[in-house]
Amino acid sequence: MSTTDLQEIGTQVELSNTYHLHVRPGDKIVKQLGGLHKFMSWNKPILTDSGGFQVFFSGRAQKNKKEEGVYFNSHIDGRKIFMGPEESMQIQSNLASTIAMAFDECPSSVADRDYMENSVNRTTRWLKRCKAEMDRLNSLPNTINKHQMLFGINQGGVYEGYPCAPCTGDFRTGSGRLRSGRPCSWVKVMRRCTGSWMQLCRICHKINRHI
Repeated sequence: MSTTDLQEIGTQVELSNTYHLHVRPGDKIVKQLGGLHKFMSWNKPILTDSGGFQVFFSGRAQKNKKEEGVYFNSHIDGRKIFMGPEESMQIQSNLASTIAMAFDECPSSVADRDYMENSVNRTTRWLKRCKAEMDRLNSLPNTINKHQMLFGINQGGVYEGYPCAPCTGDFRTGSGRLRSGRPCSWVKVMRRCTGSWMQLCRICHKINRHI
């Protein structure tokens, strides 16, 4: 789709994929060209995802996951890439999107509760690192968008009491992840999550969000 197509259908916010832009053409090239808005000739808000879903969707990423971040291989040329909270923020800062998403672990929706709880806790720790790195990047003189906003990820799968929503304080709330590890009924999934989502919406009703 062209920018004109997006304008004609009334698009309010365009979403760009951080991982794919990082591996091709490269976020540093996009920065040299003036950021995504100039690169695309787009004058409305742009949201970039964190790259977390693409990273963890690759099987090897789960085996190479550490507290610092994740090692994985590019699907383009196989080269080894490391991405953690700081790297994700740096890439998104180079892209100069309006809204950047925090880097999160994206576990399977069928992971057991203990694994999911540890994943939520890691995502929360990574969110704080994302916030610190974004504050640093927004203060640099060569940053294109010094007012880039950070949205957190509501994580937690389908267990009652989740997702955990980092939507208080300085963090805005963003998308909720549900990654399926096997065929399942999404009606059942959403039914199990309804209480958590309704609670989330009540807490965050005055905060920008997308699902």
